[in-house]
Amino acid sequence: MSDNKQKMQDYWKKNLRTLLILLVVWFTVSFGFGILLVDQLNTIRLGGFKLGFWFAQQGSIYAFVVLIFVYVYRMNQLDKEFDVNEE
Repeated sequence: MSDNKQKMQDYWKKNLRTLLILLVVWFTVSFGFGILLVDQLNTIRLGGFKLGFWFAQQGSIYAFVVLIFVYVYRMNQLDKEFDVNEE
């Protein structure tokens, strides 16, 4: 196997690992906190609202937006590491 082909396989492995981690975080925040753990989280209040309700209505959206920025940052790092950046 050529060196470049191995380099690209390593790049995609790290890319997929990053995606998997971010999807697990997103699932945990949106489904776990917003649906499964809503009753336990509702015992805590955030800005006058029950925390479980807040995660179901707002928190999962905020988490998704933050994850987008984390993904962009991480992909820029990977692109530079494997010399496939657009600069």
